This record gives sequence, C-alpha cells and structure tokens, in this order.
Amino acid sequence: MRTSNRVAALMFVLTFVTAVSFPHGIRAKEEVVKLPEHDSTGSVTLEQALSERRSVRAFQDTPVDLETVSQLCWAAQGISDKARQLRTAPSAGALYGLDTYIAVGNAHGLDAGLYRYEPGGHELLLQEHGDVRQAIAEAALGQQWIADAPLVFLIVGVPERLAYPYRDRAERYTLLEAGHAAQNLALQAVARELATTVVGAFSDSDLRELLGVPSSHIPLYVIPVGVPAQ
Repeated sequence: MRTSNRVAALMFVLTFVTAVSFPHGIRAKEEVVKLPEHDSTGSVTLEQALSERRSVRAFQDTPVDLETVSQLCWAAQGISDKARQLRTAPSAGALYGLDTYIAVGNAHGLDAGLYRYEPGGHELLLQEHGDVRQAIAEAALGQQWIADAPLVFLIVGVPERLAYPYRDRAERYTLLEAGHAAQNLALQAVARELATTVVGAFSDSDLRELLGVPSSHIPLYVIPVGVPAQ
C-alpha cells in the first residue's frame, strides 16, 4: 500500500472510532448524575401499554421522580444485555446512531437543565443549567404545550456512526433506530401512568444550536413526557 493510502486509511479509522467513542468530540468534564438501577419487571402488560398509548398534548404540573426518569431513559436507549453491551432498541450492526437528550423542568432529585443520557454508565451528563423547555417549544414552531411537560426528550440521529460498513444506508438505518427508541419510550411512559406525543415539526438548526451539536447530527424527535391533564 502506498504511504498516502495508508495515511488516508488511518485517518478514516481514527475518524470512525472518534465518532463512536466520543460522539461530541473531547469535551470538558461534565457534571454526572448517576441514575437509579432500572426495573426489569412491571405490573403493566405489553398489550395493555399498546392499547393505552395515545398522543397527549396537555400535561399536569406534576413532578416526575428520578426513578421514572431512569426507567424512561433505559427504555429508550438503555443497556439490556450487559455482557454484549446491547441496548433496548435494535440498531444496525449494534453501532447505535442515536443520542438521547432530556430537558428537565420538574423532577424530584434532578435540577432543571439539559442532559445527555449515557447508556454505558446509565447516567445523565449535564449539558446546560436551567430550564430550556420554552426554547424547545419555540424551536418546535411555537407549540407552547411542549413546555408544559415536566420532561422533554430529544432524539438525535448521528448517521456517521453507521457510515462504516453501511455507507449510503446509514441514514436510513438511523431513522429506523429512532422509531424503535421512540416507541419504547412511549410504551414505558404508559406503564408509568404518563403520556407522550412524538413531535416532528421543529427547526433542525434551532435544536442543533440549543444542543450544541454539529450539522451532521439530525434532530429526529421531540417527545414531551408527563402526567396527562384530566
């Protein structure tokens, strides 16, 4: 192999490994919130959760507890097989082309702020202090009801993590993975007597700016979660 080709190959591998291991690049030390262990048993059947899942756009001003935040994160993207580090939602090649963020506004044991979920450690990494739900609602074309939910999940696709070996199929597989994660989250919310709506109408650029991610990251879902209004 010519030297120039070796260098090019090495740069590709380094770029891929960095994208998988350090999706946001090398960051300053983040504040870490260790989440409680998830619960693998429950009193609500899958059939019941499927039957009761509906899109809800009105929420009570009721705080969510930290155990529920933990359970929702795990359902969306948590580790379900520790030995092989496999997650609750399927992913092409187990490359996991998603990042999950949570805007916390009203939760027991968790300060208001923007967090990124880290599945490997089952923990939240603080991205920004303060309540950003209003900013998300404005980015979502002024859908004010989003800001009323105590939690707002944001699912972001990172197709570059799947670029090798899937090349031009990477984006499609990332979109499929996002759908799996969103449905997991919605069903888990029902099992916790909460409600959700999956929102796809928003400004990509505004959400990228809020999250501090590059243009290669694709905001895919805004998912408010809370106790439904009666």
